[in-house]
Formats: sequence, C-alpha cells, structure tokens
Amino acid sequence: MTTVVIIVAVVLVAALAFFLVRGRGTGGRGLQRRFGPEYNRTVARHDGDTKAAEHELSERVKAHGSLSERPLRPEAREAYSRRWAEVQERFIDSPRDAIVEADALLAELARDRGFPDGDSFQEQTDALSVHHAEQVDGYRRVHTAVRGQGGTEEMRKALIESRALFDVLLADSPDESARTDRHDEPARADRHQAKGSAA
Repeated sequence: MTTVVIIVAVVLVAALAFFLVRGRGTGGRGLQRRFGPEYNRTVARHDGDTKAAEHELSERVKAHGSLSERPLRPEAREAYSRRWAEVQERFIDSPRDAIVEADALLAELARDRGFPDGDSFQEQTDALSVHHAEQVDGYRRVHTAVRGQGGTEEMRKALIESRALFDVLLADSPDESARTDRHDEPARADRHQAKGSAA
C-alpha cells in the first residue's frame, strides 16, 4: 500500500512539474518573454484581449516553432550585404524605389534562411516573429511604407528599423549578428545622418 501511495505521489509531482514548465514556455508570461514587444503589439491589435492575443501567439509557435534556419553560403551573404548597401545609397535619390527594393530583399533573405515564401507576407512575418520577435516589426514598417503614402521621413525610419532584421537574418548566430552591429554602427550612423539631411 505504501508503495502505491509513493508511486502515485511521484506521478502527481512529475505531472505538476510538466505542466508548470509547459506553462512557462507557452502561457502568458512565457509568451511575453518569448515575444517581447511583439506580445504587446498583438494584444493591442486584439483591443486588449490578452486571451485572444495569447491564443494567436501560441498558434504561431505551434506552426513555426520547429523551423530550423538554413545557413547562407558565404557568397550569398556577400551578395546580400552588397545589395543592402546599394539600397541605402539609392535612398538618397529615390526613397520610394529603395523601400520597394528593401521590402523585396528582406522577403528573399527570409525565404533563403528557410522561412515561408514572401508571397504570403502574413505567414512569413508570423514565422519570423516566433524566431526574431525583437526585429520583425521593422520589416512590417517597410512593407507598409511600400503600400502607403508615407513621406520620406517615414520611409527613412522604416529602412533604418528594418536593418535589425536584415542583420540577424544575414548572421549565422546571434553573437555574430551582435558583432556585425557593433562593427557597422558608426558607418551606419554616418550614412543615416547624411540621408536625414538629404531628405
């Protein structure tokens, strides 16, 4: 009898531990930690309904959480870096064309890293938000700028913000992305100041 009670107690403790761990990963606080600002944006889009927002975010994790990002070949990474530099240069004389190219470039880079094809922007950004929640909104801002009537300043801000997603997708690891950001920041700041004064 004592053995049965011990076994039942062990099973109950194991079950409780499982649900606590599972809850941290997919429940409210777990989703907040995983998605950061994306969690708040989703709640706002659902007019403050946290239950609906958390359901949506949980569905995103179910659909895209197991996605493994494919590495880029060195020559592909160099080509993407060159194309992004060209986008930044083009912005000075033709902001609208530069934003259109940035939008297409981010969609292509995300697809090459293994995310859903850019033909479905919503699906692609949902998947990106699961793995790069801190950076995905810049891509949305560029996409919105392409389809909207925003002025040059709005397009400039969108392009700058979208660079974070470009950097993290171009890197093969978060550490590498951080090194790229630190190395490139002074040059980027100079270019952006020039663009701001030209706009």
